[in-house]
Amino acid sequence: MGPAIRDSTRLITAGRRREWVRGKGGSAVNLPVWRASTILFDSVAELQEASRHPEKQFYYGRRGMPTQWALSEALTELEPGAESTFLYPSGVAALAMALLSALDPGDELLMVDSCYEPTRVFCDTVLKSKGINVIYYDPLIGKNIEDLFTKNTRAIFMESPGSLTFEVQDIPGICEVAHQHSITTILDNTWATSLFFQAIRHGIDLSVMACTKYITGHSDVMMGSVTAAPSHFEKLKRLTLLFGQYVSPDDASLALRGLRTLEVRLKAHEKNALKVAHWLDEQPEIAWVLHPALSSCPGHEFWHRDFKGSSGLFSFILDGGKEKDRTALIDSLEHFGIGFSWGGYESLALPIDPTPIRTATSWHAVGQAVRLHIGLEDPDDLIADLDFGLKRFQISKNKS
Repeated sequence: MGPAIRDSTRLITAGRRREWVRGKGGSAVNLPVWRASTILFDSVAELQEASRHPEKQFYYGRRGMPTQWALSEALTELEPGAESTFLYPSGVAALAMALLSALDPGDELLMVDSCYEPTRVFCDTVLKSKGINVIYYDPLIGKNIEDLFTKNTRAIFMESPGSLTFEVQDIPGICEVAHQHSITTILDNTWATSLFFQAIRHGIDLSVMACTKYITGHSDVMMGSVTAAPSHFEKLKRLTLLFGQYVSPDDASLALRGLRTLEVRLKAHEKNALKVAHWLDEQPEIAWVLHPALSSCPGHEFWHRDFKGSSGLFSFILDGGKEKDRTALIDSLEHFGIGFSWGGYESLALPIDPTPIRTATSWHAVGQAVRLHIGLEDPDDLIADLDFGLKRFQISKNKS
């Protein structure tokens, strides 16, 4: 075995097995797109042998082909200590499979109050209908989460930072007390990816990513993944197969292409977002910038301790104003699209209101909230755009 390699090298080499890329005359750089449903065997004996050991060999299209296997293997290599990664047709599908693999009727789930809204909807509908009790908790609770444990607590779900309000959680602390009670830990790691936060190494049992975002990176693929620790691999595998979860080889190929440039893209998102966030923090129209790398962000000390970097998504709170004033700001922006999702090369601006979806903790702010995704444009152009938008906000506010 050679010397250990760094993450940037692993992003380039992971999942590129020679048997998957080699032809008669040499090896392709990129893995071919393997499309198949039916697999033909030369004999009944060969079919029976494949049926006994269907993993990572030609068996049936729903079990995957080299294109999907390569992506799964690459994502697993980015999480030291992980057993395997399973792929799903969306981030929500990945979240659902992770939760269902850890919970049974009568169990109790501790869900962070700052979670992605579709995660909350899934908990309040599907899990509730299955007789699973969901308790929402303060994202900044840390090790004190142990006070919420009951005899039925089976899993803790974390999202760090939170989707809208960006609280950073004490993940190692929560995992420490959870494992003392044999409680499964699940993390939505979409914001940081495995490049900026290695979840399994920090005590997470099931690490979820919406690969729709930074992994693919070009706003043209829907996909999710769950990377499992060895102790949670078999149950997740069984449930995934029973639900017939599958991603297309074409989408897997696009995700592999995105993965190769993840580091350079993510560092560019980080640099651009920090420049914009620091500028916003100095503007009189801004009351609060919620960026994990800024000391004013709740849980910043945990980001500083545990994370290797920050990505391009953050929020800010306007100083006063009404919804129409925020709308004047967003509608005036030229370089920011208005739309859901994030993680692509383009910048986005989205009006948000965390107030009605918080239940364990209350959310109060002095003004309207906006979530930004900072893309790969020149940050000075984005700042000029926001500067114009803030002037439109102030004009609209003064007319009130």
